[in-house]
Amino acid sequence: MVWAGRSAVEIATAVRRGDVTPETVVEEHLHVISQRDPRIGAFRLVREQAVHEARLLAKRRDLAELPLAGVPVAVKDNLEVAGEATRGGSAATSGSPARDDHPAVARLRAAGALIVGLTNLPELALVAFGDSAYGVVRNPWDLSRTAGGSSSGSAAAVEAGMVPLAIGNDGMGSLRIPAACCGVLAVKPGTGLVPPPSDDWDHLAENGPFAMTAADLALALSVLAGDPSLAEAWRGGRRVEPPRPMLRSVWAGDDQVWEPQPPPGGPEPFDLRVAYAPQPLPVGLPMDREFQAAVRAAAESLRVAGHTIVEHGHRLPAALGFATIATWLGQAAASVGAAELDRRRLDRRTRALARGGRVLGALGLTGARGRGRWAGYGADQWFGRADVLVTPALAAVPPRADGWSERGFLRNALTNVRYAPATGAWNMCGWPAMTVPLATHSSGMPIGVQLVAPPGGEPHLLGLAAQLQAAYPPIRARGYAF
Repeated sequence: MVWAGRSAVEIATAVRRGDVTPETVVEEHLHVISQRDPRIGAFRLVREQAVHEARLLAKRRDLAELPLAGVPVAVKDNLEVAGEATRGGSAATSGSPARDDHPAVARLRAAGALIVGLTNLPELALVAFGDSAYGVVRNPWDLSRTAGGSSSGSAAAVEAGMVPLAIGNDGMGSLRIPAACCGVLAVKPGTGLVPPPSDDWDHLAENGPFAMTAADLALALSVLAGDPSLAEAWRGGRRVEPPRPMLRSVWAGDDQVWEPQPPPGGPEPFDLRVAYAPQPLPVGLPMDREFQAAVRAAAESLRVAGHTIVEHGHRLPAALGFATIATWLGQAAASVGAAELDRRRLDRRTRALARGGRVLGALGLTGARGRGRWAGYGADQWFGRADVLVTPALAAVPPRADGWSERGFLRNALTNVRYAPATGAWNMCGWPAMTVPLATHSSGMPIGVQLVAPPGGEPHLLGLAAQLQAAYPPIRARGYAF
């Protein structure tokens, strides 16, 4: 049996039962990486020592209890992995190895995962592209286009079947944007659920997983959060109040009700109030019509699944858009200023973004006031009475995978804002959000929708994702299926 291309749930179950050894699983995945990654550029470093670590894992007495037993995982190269340098997509960072695993990585290892490599990202995770001093991450759906960013390599590695799970982080959409670009699932948890990256962008950034299925995503999130109950959340989030209404059968008497039964192993029925916003962007920012249609299709599928669906006809406030951009540039300046860097080796793009942040800061235009209003009450007021909101994940198809790092401020900023403006609002308030692939664009690229929930709503997001995947089964880019 070939284990590369199998889900994390399948692999872990087989390893726990003794049907396959962790060593065999890792060797197969390393072989697939060696075949596929030269065209994609997802990995900065492939860890051949994962084979040795797999042999050690097989000797653990608790192997039969580990939720991620023998599952190969790729880690974004701005999270510390003991014994490896953390380069953050930059030639200006130190090449000294990290002494300890980041807490999120440590949780993965404790759960039985095997770290097979560190994935590429743009310098200091500042933009929604995938080019850096270590190469260009290309989209498996179209090698001429970007895989998105900043968790570029992690998303591409999962879509190309090189790993079943990968970890990245999200400061303004850096999980959801590449997930939408590459046609995979990703979830940005709400503030405080998962240990954040070391540079957490003043509490904007969260670590989270990529996967091909909702079940795998839920399993990975449960490990990262240290909450086993999340592993089954994809089967259907439930509310305690109000109680779930029953559906009356047309054949039943007045005192009888009928509850639809889920398919074996599938998501259970549950009811939520779901709002959909095909065009949520501030006035002046366009939205691709096919992306809008995908949101309407997702809403209709969830209506058929038993949810209450309402249209959200309001656009996000323009002031929030400015505050988000100012916050982004301010964090670019802060990241460059705080890190131990050889600034002579920074990309032109990084220097330009940091300079823009410093100029805005000198003028007092930091975005802090707008962020405070949005986090304090604006997000809740704009969101309304819904349990979950569905929006497009991107505004346009991914741009070309060019050398954006050597271009100036305006071209980088404008391209980022034009194609990926739909995610940052939910970092500004710390709410959980995720991307679910839904359809294929006329350009041949995947279309992802974004699901957003108030704090604590991760189970709802995972449950809806599973229902959408049941209606729109996931597919891989041509040439990467097994």
